Order: sequence, then structure tokens, then C-alpha cells
Amino acid sequence: MSLDIVILAAGQGTRMRSALPKVLHPVAGRSMLGHVIDTARRLEPRSIQVVVGHGAERVRETLAADDLSFVLQAEQLGTGHAVAQALPALSAERVLILYGDVPLIEADTLRRLLEHVAPDRLALLTVDLADPTGYGRILRDTRGAVTAIVEHKDATPEQRAIHEGNTGILAVPGARLADWLGRVSNRNAQGEYYLTDVIALAVADGLGIATEQPLDAMEVQGANDRLQLAELERHYQRRAAARLMAQGVTLRDPARFDLRGEASVGRDVTIDINVILEGSVLIEDDVQIGPNCVIRDSTLRRGAVVKANSHLEGVELGEGADCGPFARLRPGTVLGARAHVGNFVELKNARLGEGAKAGHLSYLGDADVGARSNIGAGTITCNYDGANKHRTVMGEDVFVGSNSALVAPLNLGAGATTGAGSTVTADVPAGALAVGRGKQRNIEGWQRPRKR
Repeated sequence: MSLDIVILAAGQGTRMRSALPKVLHPVAGRSMLGHVIDTARRLEPRSIQVVVGHGAERVRETLAADDLSFVLQAEQLGTGHAVAQALPALSAERVLILYGDVPLIEADTLRRLLEHVAPDRLALLTVDLADPTGYGRILRDTRGAVTAIVEHKDATPEQRAIHEGNTGILAVPGARLADWLGRVSNRNAQGEYYLTDVIALAVADGLGIATEQPLDAMEVQGANDRLQLAELERHYQRRAAARLMAQGVTLRDPARFDLRGEASVGRDVTIDINVILEGSVLIEDDVQIGPNCVIRDSTLRRGAVVKANSHLEGVELGEGADCGPFARLRPGTVLGARAHVGNFVELKNARLGEGAKAGHLSYLGDADVGARSNIGAGTITCNYDGANKHRTVMGEDVFVGSNSALVAPLNLGAGATTGAGSTVTADVPAGALAVGRGKQRNIEGWQRPRKR
């Protein structure tokens, strides 16, 4: 059956105490609403309607996509009123209601919920909680059938003793939704139009109410303040760490690891403490990552080693290559097999061939370094003339002496050498030695200045 999804994302989130709309606060590097939208897409709906209100323009700008429609709820008059704003765009056989501040909901849970929906039956996601304070309570008759939902503020003491809470996530037959929303009243403690009142209306109309529950109660946990946001973050990270360990990764301390994107991993990977993986990261077998590293949108080939305190972004490390400690590899950097980058080396848009080395304290930008070439300490490629970037190209087996400045555009032929302390401004032929420095003079009898 066809499916429309409505995501409610209009709330201000005053307890966040932030100018940022609540649904844009991040969990694992992505906005809460972004997580919900990604999950919604996995259900392959006919449409996704995002109901926005507070900070609507910023939400649109942040998450705009061809498969999303944004609907404005100018006044926040309750969840029933919010869904009603999307009614003109809904025509599918089933409608699923989600929430933009409930980011951990799983697609499999929602698929199970949707299986219950039929023309004469709607489906409600509930959760059993030791302390359901703040949740609407599920009311059932003596046969166990759902009869209604009562909001916490409207519940009697007996009803508040019920531990089955309403998550707010609801799947209904699309043909009935407009009629039910038109009959919802705001006669309650909040003076709002509650979506939950649809349940009692459906029961009165003779429809059945099916319920489903998440495998993990944290799937339906929302975030109304910074503490709850932090709890969602830690739960997400524990779940991510468990998945990686099941795939063959050793995490030295799962509590000190963060995944803020997607990671594909091989076997026998070892990751030390305080490592952050961001964006899309591919890690092949036998890779080792030391402590305090940040790796974003990068590929680490088999046996690569990233030593402590290194920062990689948009990088490919070849088989058996290593970098760090304290290396910074910027976008466009490729290290060939068994290439080595040492401490306090920065590379940007640079390629090191197989077995090439840049041991320490160097900057290589817009450079091609041939196989087995060696870059001495303190070397810089002068790649920027104030207006344009230029490239430095080295052949195989080049030896660059320490403290060399290579002024691009520049070509160093295979086997070329530069003397330590040289500023090289012209191409160096294969096998030649380039010395570009002032001639040394020794002045005998020179007296140092003295303090008066």
C-alpha cells in the first residue's frame, strides 16, 4: 500500500535555550530531524511532509531536498493541528506520523508498525516505561483492546499509574484521517488539538487499534533539553560501537569512541580511545588507529596505521602506509603503499608514491612525490603566489634536503637532489643536485654587540 509520511518539526524547544530550532540540534554530527528524514526515506514513501514552525526558514535551508515538502504551521496549536496543515498533500493509502526530535527510531520498527494498518485498523507505537511521567497513557478495556489515550496532564491518579505510554508515532488509513482531525476538540488542560484524540474517534467509528513496541525504548526518546540530547548522543554511540565490534573492530574503550556518519570496516581493525569518525569512512582489514584522531571522509587501505593525534580529511592511505603522530592530511591527499608521513607534517592535495617519506615538520601542498622519494625536515612547497595555486612534481627517488623551499610550478626529475637550506625556483634535471642558497662567509675577529 502507498505511504505518505508526516514529520512534525514545528516546536520551539524553549528548554534548549538556543537560537537554533530544536530539531536542528545534532546527534552524532547530524541534526535530529536529519536522522528522522533518513529513516523515513528508507520506507520509500510516496511523499515526506515536514511540518515546520519555529525557525521554519532555517530548517528549510538546512534540509531542503527534492523529495521533501515543507508545510508551515504558523501557530502551534497542538499535534492534531500540525498534522492538519499537511492534509492537502496527503493522498496515500497509509499515513505515518513521526517527530523531528525523536532521532533514534529504527526503520524496522516502523515497518512492523505499518504492517498492522488496514482500511479498518490503525496502528499505534507504544512503550512500557518504569517512569512514564510526561507520556500520554494507553487506556485499554477489560479485553485488552485500546480504547483511548489520555495525556499526562489530563490523567487521573489511576490513569497515571499505567506504565504503557504513547510515543506519538501513529500509522493510519489515509482515507479516514481528514474526518478524524476535523472532529478533534481542544477542550483539555492545554487548550490544544491533540493528535491522540484520533484514537478514541477511531474506536467510536468501529476501527481496531493495533499496537507495536520498539525493541529498545530509547528509539522513541525525544530531546527537550541539552541533558536529553546528550543522553541520545551517548545511546547512539553505544549502539554504533556495538555494531562495529560485531564486525571485527577492537575498540579500546567503546565509551570513548564517536561515529558521526557512516563507517565501513574490515576485520581485525583496532581503534584506540577518543577517535572520531565523520562523514563516510572506509577502513579495510588490519588497520590501526591511535588515540585522539579525527578521520573524515577518508579511506584507509589494508594494514594502514594512523598514529596518535592525527587529523585526516578527504584522504586515502594506501596499503601499509602510516602517518603521525600529529599529522594533518587535508583533502586530496593520497599516500601510496608503505608511504610514510611523520610528526607535524601537513599535506594538502598531495600524492606520495609507494614508499615515499616525509618524516617530520614539512608542508607539501599541491604536490606529486614519486616512489621512494625522501622529503627532509622543514621542507615546504611554495604553491600559492597570492592569486593562483601551482604544482610541484617530483620523480622517483628524489632526495629533498632539510629546510628546502620548493617554489612552484616546479619539476624535480627522477633521482634529483636539493641541498639543505635551498630555495629552488627552477626545474632540476634527473640525477642533478640543486643548491639554491647564499654563499657562506666567515668573518674573523667579529665582536658581538654588548649591552650598554
